[in-house]
Amino acid sequence: MYKISNFTNNDDIKTLDSLGAFTVIEYQRDLSVMPGDAEQAYFCSKMNVRKRQVICDLSKAQITLQAGAMQWTVGNVNATTGIKGVGDFLGKAMRGKVTGESAIKPEYTGDGIMVLEPTYRHIILIDLRDWNGSIVLDDGLFLACDSNLKHKAVMRSNFSSAVAGGEGLFNLGVSGSGVICLESVCPREELVEIALENDVLKVDGNMAVAWSGSLDFTVERSGKSLLGSAASGEGLVNVYRGTGKVLLAPIAQGV
Repeated sequence: MYKISNFTNNDDIKTLDSLGAFTVIEYQRDLSVMPGDAEQAYFCSKMNVRKRQVICDLSKAQITLQAGAMQWTVGNVNATTGIKGVGDFLGKAMRGKVTGESAIKPEYTGDGIMVLEPTYRHIILIDLRDWNGSIVLDDGLFLACDSNLKHKAVMRSNFSSAVAGGEGLFNLGVSGSGVICLESVCPREELVEIALENDVLKVDGNMAVAWSGSLDFTVERSGKSLLGSAASGEGLVNVYRGTGKVLLAPIAQGV
């Protein structure tokens, strides 16, 4: 039996979003400030630079985390590696190598509460039912998800253009029925959602946060020829083709 006080019921805490087992909270003020940091803390509070945390209720779903993301737990919470054998380990290690994500993502089971490390990034909760059960993520955005979701490395449609475009050849794909939790440099309010139906989206830069697994993702010349690309001043662009959705940020990810 446990009781948590002065946490979500604190007047400095605001609940931003809740979906499935995940609840996102935000600290309205940084109260742990020394005199030398006071000016920076003041302007951070005015510019929406605030600490945010994710609370996971394991009674609603088992959770898979990015390695090192857990801060504290209370109640019946058990951690496992999520490895189901040698073949599973080799597959996850290879996927982690090519996608840049942690090779081993711990899984937490039980019916207690788990709180993740605070971050100044924005937390985005996505229900994969709204994405036809399949989504592909930009590098470094994965934070947590329901453990029943499947992970795989998704390869670009054309090898040479991915290399030429300076982008990685693989991205992390997540599929199934459940909720995924992302860390983004942009808040949800600034993300543009574009729905394609047998159409094409071209983006100059690494602006896409996530896109439907049904879309073909390539890096191509902005024009039909090298001369045309040079004349446009854009060079290579990221291309999303087919039927599905894309979440676009106003600034490049990883900035």
